[in-house]
Amino acid sequence: MTSPQRVINEEELLDRLDGDRELLTELACLFVEEIPSMLNPIRAAVRDQNAAQLKRAAHALKGAVGNLSAYPTYRAALKLEIIGSENKFEEAEGALFALEVEINLLEAALRVYYEE
Repeated sequence: MTSPQRVINEEELLDRLDGDRELLTELACLFVEEIPSMLNPIRAAVRDQNAAQLKRAAHALKGAVGNLSAYPTYRAALKLEIIGSENKFEEAEGALFALEVEINLLEAALRVYYEE
């Protein structure tokens, strides 16, 4: 299993939460539940080559993972946001695949917090 530290900057996240591990557990659970509703609009936007939707959906996901101090996932979402901003879909499929890999790693890392 991937170490949560590779995926999440736990020290920064806990600092942001004033050390509240219970709140971290709640956030982890909520985020894992919301993953499909955040990824589906991105998948649809890539499929339909809808630049505005891709920019908006990737930006929202980027903000959510940024709040979790999940910087590899943040960078993957940023790449898709830029693709949407520039309406250049040549790299969209690969960028979506990379985001999905990072989301899977993030989900596994977050599950560690509520399966302890």
